[in-house]
Amino acid sequence: MCGIVGAVAQRDVAEILLQGLHRLEYRGYDSAGIAVLSAQGECQRLRRIGKVQALAEAMDDSPLLGGTGIAHTRWATHGEPSEVNAHPHTSDYIVVVHNGIIENHETLRQRLSQQGYQFHSQTDTEVIAHLIEWHMQQQADLLSAVQSAVQELQGAYGTVVMDARDPEQLVVARSGSPLVIGLGVGEHFIASDQLALLNVTRRFIFLEEGDVAKITRRQVAIFDHTGAAVEREIQESSVQQDAGDKGQYRHYMLKEIYEQPQAIINTLESRINQQQVLCEAFGAGAGDIFQQIQHVQIIACGTSFHAGMVARYWLESMAGVSCNVEIASEFRYRKSFVPANSLIVTLSQSGETADTLAALRLAKEIGYQASLSICNVPGSSLVRESDLAFMTRAGAEIGVASTKAFTTQLAALLLFCGAIGKCKQTITTAQEAGLVDALKRLPEAVNQALNLDQEIEALAEDFAEKHHCLFLGRGDQYPIAMEGALKLKEISYIHAEAYAAGELKHGPLALIDADMPTIVVAPNNELLEKLKSNIEEVRARGGHLYVFADDQAAWVESEGITLLRVPHVDDILAPIVYTIPLQLLSYYVAIIKGTDVDQPRNLAKSVTVE
Repeated sequence: MCGIVGAVAQRDVAEILLQGLHRLEYRGYDSAGIAVLSAQGECQRLRRIGKVQALAEAMDDSPLLGGTGIAHTRWATHGEPSEVNAHPHTSDYIVVVHNGIIENHETLRQRLSQQGYQFHSQTDTEVIAHLIEWHMQQQADLLSAVQSAVQELQGAYGTVVMDARDPEQLVVARSGSPLVIGLGVGEHFIASDQLALLNVTRRFIFLEEGDVAKITRRQVAIFDHTGAAVEREIQESSVQQDAGDKGQYRHYMLKEIYEQPQAIINTLESRINQQQVLCEAFGAGAGDIFQQIQHVQIIACGTSFHAGMVARYWLESMAGVSCNVEIASEFRYRKSFVPANSLIVTLSQSGETADTLAALRLAKEIGYQASLSICNVPGSSLVRESDLAFMTRAGAEIGVASTKAFTTQLAALLLFCGAIGKCKQTITTAQEAGLVDALKRLPEAVNQALNLDQEIEALAEDFAEKHHCLFLGRGDQYPIAMEGALKLKEISYIHAEAYAAGELKHGPLALIDADMPTIVVAPNNELLEKLKSNIEEVRARGGHLYVFADDQAAWVESEGITLLRVPHVDDILAPIVYTIPLQLLSYYVAIIKGTDVDQPRNLAKSVTVE
């Protein structure tokens, strides 16, 4: 995920910018760059492919002196990872960094080329630089030029602009991609994440949608989307730890469970606007590819496979596209039929999962039209070898048992389903707007589910002496039951199995007794009454049920049934939200069992061998 850092100060800022980039490395990127303006108006720019450390070494050889500068870590969307495509980009005296996607960049590029501008990169960001420079010829100052230029941009952006002729200011604009201003004494800063600035300030202003701001050493002036001057609240940050530290948490897994609301925000950043899913978030040309697709084949392993199973329900019910989901290690070793106009979608946290990578290569050989990777690690093999890529932006996930990587995959897949439906016109404008509205509420819904922590910790005591467990779900909650069972077995070493609840009479009922707890995920949907019948089948045979139920549904706790009420959410979000209490349950049961939560026996974070 791209990162931005900027500063305007009386002291040299290059080291501040570099440290900011280091703090944002957890987001993922493929190149890094920095530009600093000297007091004489000279623009000193360095860009490097690869890690921020390569940029730091270049700065050792070529020190950058000056009090105003911007820096950036890039994840390629338009143009391959390279120094020429790395930010910052320039147009004469204009210098720009940018997060997001400019959807109409091709139209603007053509127009600017006709006006004599020469493009040196493949990026949509260079379009912004030339567009602002063109408006500077019509406007009196940089602020006015940026305000005029952003009116022409379609898509999502968080951008910071410098004018080498006036090295005492930065102008920033936000639409769909977060930016935060850090307040100092005689100096001010800008970043895409407050984490980048915690070593220089704890006081922040979070820009709102459509804001444009002018920042100097002594002043911050903010204007809303209408151009009116506005005041934004100053907030004191309480963040105390970096991404790679456990901070206040006992284990990385618990920390990562609690990071899920922010991780989902990061996943959605720059991928939706007010009412639309941005199809180009999946890569250049994604819209054209999605329009032609008639079938989707998802391949994945472990937790990612469960995410793909949920997506099948969404794709077929919402987007009207047929979908198969298969474990990568099975797909690669069977002779399969490829339907016409098929898209292969690979899911992986690491992007290096051996079976998934091999399955992708096989899919290319046997005739899949295009490939999409949904992944958390930019630059990984899976991403490099796919036609399209979507980064989940979960940040570093250190615990072996996947938590935030799973929920961000689900958020990404829900966006994918919306994008497919939009491009194929199988969903209406109103349905797309409803989906976007639901996605915007998702982080808060996850936060509310996390409030069940203490109830679930107490509930976990019931599993202290258990050795087997059954999970049940129906519809799109069946894969969530599978994921809950996987988490419990991964870190507590309790044998756990998941079944579609309608299958009980076809075998699993034979397992039911007082020593076999049964966990049920029960949102308030059209399958609830059927699920209640399945629950009675278990209770009639002496089994004890733990039901995670919608708090608006008519449930009564009775003998043999322990209820845990989950806050009501939209049906489309329920698979993501009901994952949270199952993660917490597995964590607290593992604590009671005394297992190694973050590094369970026999398992590795990234499975890079067959």
